[in-house]
Amino acid sequence: MRLLLAWVILIIAGLFEVMWATAMKQSHGFSRLWPSIVTIGGMLISFGLLSWSMRLLPLGTAYTVWTGIGAVGAFLVGIAILDEAATPARLFAALLIISGLILMKLSSQG
Repeated sequence: MRLLLAWVILIIAGLFEVMWATAMKQSHGFSRLWPSIVTIGGMLISFGLLSWSMRLLPLGTAYTVWTGIGAVGAFLVGIAILDEAATPARLFAALLIISGLILMKLSSQG
C-alpha cells in the first residue's frame, strides 16, 4: 500500500512540475508577480513530493518518471493552451518519452 502511495505522490509531483513550468513561461522571466509566485510554490511542492516518493522508489525510476511527466505534460499544455506546433516529429518524440516511462515503471522493483 505504501508503494502505491509513493507512485501516486510521484504522479502528483509530476503534475505540479507541469504547473510550475507553465507558470514560469507565463512569468516572462519572473517579471510578473503572480505567475512567479505560482512557479516558486509549484516548484517547492513538486520537489517536496518527489523527495517523499524517493523514500520508497528507486532514484532512477522516480526521477525519470517525474521529469517525463513534466516534459510530456508541458508539451501538451504548449499545444493545447499556448498554440505551439503539434508536428508529427514532436508527437512521435512525446510517444517515445511515454513509452520510456511505461518501460521504466514495468522494469522497476519499486
